[in-house]
Amino acid sequence: MRSPVQSRSLAEVWPALAGLSAVFLFEMLDNSILNVALPTIGRELAASTTTLQWVTGAYSVVFGGLMLAFGALADRVGRRKVMLTGLVLLGVASLATIFVTAAWQLIAVRALMGVAAAMTTPGSLALAFRLFDEDVLRVRATTLISTVGLIGLAVGPTAGGLALTIAPWQALLLVNVPVAALAYLGIRTGIPADDPDGLHREPIDVAGAVLGTATIVLALLAPTFFIEAGTGSALPWGTAAAALGAGICFVLREKTAGHPLLDLELVARPLVSSGLALKAAAGLATAGLSYLVTLHLQFGLGWAPAQAALGMLPQVVVLIAGGALIRPLITRVGLTKAAWLSAAAVVCGLAVYTVFGGLGYAGIAVALALVAAGMRVVGVVAGTNVMRGLPSDRTTIGAALVDTSSEVTTGIGIALSGTVLALVFPGALSGALRSADFLTATSYAGLALTVLSAALVGFGILRGRHSA
Repeated sequence: MRSPVQSRSLAEVWPALAGLSAVFLFEMLDNSILNVALPTIGRELAASTTTLQWVTGAYSVVFGGLMLAFGALADRVGRRKVMLTGLVLLGVASLATIFVTAAWQLIAVRALMGVAAAMTTPGSLALAFRLFDEDVLRVRATTLISTVGLIGLAVGPTAGGLALTIAPWQALLLVNVPVAALAYLGIRTGIPADDPDGLHREPIDVAGAVLGTATIVLALLAPTFFIEAGTGSALPWGTAAAALGAGICFVLREKTAGHPLLDLELVARPLVSSGLALKAAAGLATAGLSYLVTLHLQFGLGWAPAQAALGMLPQVVVLIAGGALIRPLITRVGLTKAAWLSAAAVVCGLAVYTVFGGLGYAGIAVALALVAAGMRVVGVVAGTNVMRGLPSDRTTIGAALVDTSSEVTTGIGIALSGTVLALVFPGALSGALRSADFLTATSYAGLALTVLSAALVGFGILRGRHSA
């Protein structure tokens, strides 16, 4: 069998790509397909609204919190080994859904799925990167994998709704079993075991792993608490302060540890820091804009929920079809400038929403399309640049950094939007405002997202200039 870096076409490694695509499909499909079943789950398990939020929140918090730790572990014991173990855990946890009779049991199952996702998701980018030694093929492979996942994200709610008409809600999680089996077979047969010489030899920084996990978990919990408890409560502010404190301790630990979990000098490399900043900007913008537009269409324009769902179609269509933009853009301007241009499109989309969103749906549709197009390209290109900027024995933790930056800023984007709405007009989140006042509130929130995303993009471009 050829070494993974000698492949000269996607067809040569189709089993591996099928397996890696199945991994990304699970990540994208999981929460989107489950959300539609939450009312049914609430009735059958007698779960409150807060409990239902933790059915999805437990997965996200565990997933985001453990990615760095499992990324570091995979670089030491083997990326393929950790991913295959995670896929087995995913299958077992999904099967356990059959025995769920109480809400707390479902939350525990979702937390186990979050552990499985943390073990598998970073490795998908790292293993895809290893399949080729040419950047063009790496981008094509990553584009293919992400397209499969985005199709799952788009069709998940519809497929889940149809499934609920003929099957119990447990079926929506049991679908992970064949997905995990497909991924396991594809990766097991299509990707060779890690070469021991290519693994990282230093011991794992346990203290750094604990502090890093605590920082990310608290950073993901804070947005949820801001939305649930409101800005007048001490809980979200205390959680945010704890996240900041843990983050400072993590940085200090990594600067002084003999074998740090995350070598900050590697993160400071131009390609790496630039890619992470651009990826973070895209995650922040996409999540924040989606949150605002969903409320805007219903409270500002008076659309019914079904109409509002259709109103998001420009984003869905561009996210799926936008993969066709990636290869021509890279061929014309190169990887680095493609990342800059796509990130700039994200900021332009937010600016369009801020200025023109209050004038009608046309401005909203343009904003959704611009942000989606930018996110579609930067999601692939920025991740590839991060991997290019790292040593070969640090690729999995690099992929974990990419996913973590997106996961954390997604939560921040939603929290920032909701917090600005609540601060500017306290009745905004309940819809207890005149539509004109609500549109003013969304403009302020859009401006906050635009400024923060522009700052991240500006930093990313400035850092990227050093590698151009």
